[in-house]
Amino acid sequence: MWAFIHKLGSPKWFYAISARLTPWFWAAAAVLLVVGSVWGLAFAPSDYQQGNSFRIIYVHVPAAILAQSCFAALAVAGGIYLIWKIKLADMAAAVIAPFGAAMTFVALFSGAVWGVPTWGTWWVWDARLTSMLIQLFLYFGVIALRGAFASRDSGAKAASVLALVGVVNIPIIKYSVEWWNTLHQPATFTLTERPAMPADMWLPLLVMVLGFYCFFIALTLTRTRSEILRRESAKRWVRDLADGHAGGRR
Repeated sequence: MWAFIHKLGSPKWFYAISARLTPWFWAAAAVLLVVGSVWGLAFAPSDYQQGNSFRIIYVHVPAAILAQSCFAALAVAGGIYLIWKIKLADMAAAVIAPFGAAMTFVALFSGAVWGVPTWGTWWVWDARLTSMLIQLFLYFGVIALRGAFASRDSGAKAASVLALVGVVNIPIIKYSVEWWNTLHQPATFTLTERPAMPADMWLPLLVMVLGFYCFFIALTLTRTRSEILRRESAKRWVRDLADGHAGGRR
């Protein structure tokens, strides 16, 4: 078990195995996002109360779910880096943070657009919206801390600590609609109950959620590979890889 964990933390091994996995995730993301978008925007029935304005759910909900998952992954990577000093975990965290911030912004923006026909306003200081805004600021803090220190290791440690502290905001986001009287609707998907909406509305949403996750994995693998090459540029295996690519172009 420990041998596998040690192997998994090897940048060289990760670079090699991710080369085989990345194309599959890119292909899955493309298929799922196209199918989910067409299904949800063109073929799913309109909502009996909101009409066609509800269709923004096919972007808003996947972005919101993924934004929280990214922060959880950020905290896990930060914990692994702090405890076991596995530098690959820090490379992944450096890649995840900007993407998670982007997904949080997409969730907030799409929610604001949805709020106009639903609530009659772009923004209310609703518990769910406010906790998501706090998450966006936490992402910004994690990103800023990485560049705030002369030492990369010090910046990585500070960012990891903030991610571990900030992860407490995730259950607040999730349960805010139950703990407080809010305008935001309850969760669309739960593990214990069937979705309230009909299958021809929630199935394309499920496809979109899966597509967003595949896109996240594909992008994380791709950008982590680039981060490995940047940080490990002095290593022999990276130089050999570069020489091999240069020789192949001749």
